[in-house]
Amino acid sequence: MNYDSFFKNRPTEIIAQDLLGRTLSFNNGKEILSGTIVETEAYLGQKDRAAHSYNGRRSQANEGLYRSGGTLYIYAQRQYFFFDVATQEENIPEGVLIRAIDPISGIKTMEANRNHKTGILLTNGPAKMMQAFGIDSRKWDLHSLAQSPFDIDLNHKKPIEEIKAVPRVGINQSDPYWAKKELRYIVAGNPYVSDIKKKDFKKNHGFY
Repeated sequence: MNYDSFFKNRPTEIIAQDLLGRTLSFNNGKEILSGTIVETEAYLGQKDRAAHSYNGRRSQANEGLYRSGGTLYIYAQRQYFFFDVATQEENIPEGVLIRAIDPISGIKTMEANRNHKTGILLTNGPAKMMQAFGIDSRKWDLHSLAQSPFDIDLNHKKPIEEIKAVPRVGINQSDPYWAKKELRYIVAGNPYVSDIKKKDFKKNHGFY
């Protein structure tokens, strides 16, 4: 499967769920840093009050959302960076935020990039994941996945016991409909999910 077929003619919510269990990797020029995607958030464009493109907002900062599916939308909040992928055809500004990965390779380098944080603190949040990859700029914003050092393995997927849909994180509560809408998808029981409680950890990390 290629990126074009993965993103074509599918709702963003379905794409967000289908990304779970797939490997996200970053080639830093020396080694491959990677992990299994265990948490995603869907953003549904102009109608979605939580989306950066709500009500047709468009600027150089969020242009990535308006590009065709598979285009990277890397944005910054304060000194932190976030990894989002556009999911629809050009000018339909929807996307998926990758919120957490369960590390696979390059773990020592990721720990060094995270000031020697280890265990679940390494990548259990979107800014932490980008720090672990060593990303400290928007350099790859507007690049297609295929023409970037990032990769999502579309040919292999870890079998997941249960996907849960839950409310997104940090959404303005002044709009209860969008604040409570269950557009965050998690691998149930995976310890790297950003707000999971320890009592809910599964020994198999939620995979068969």
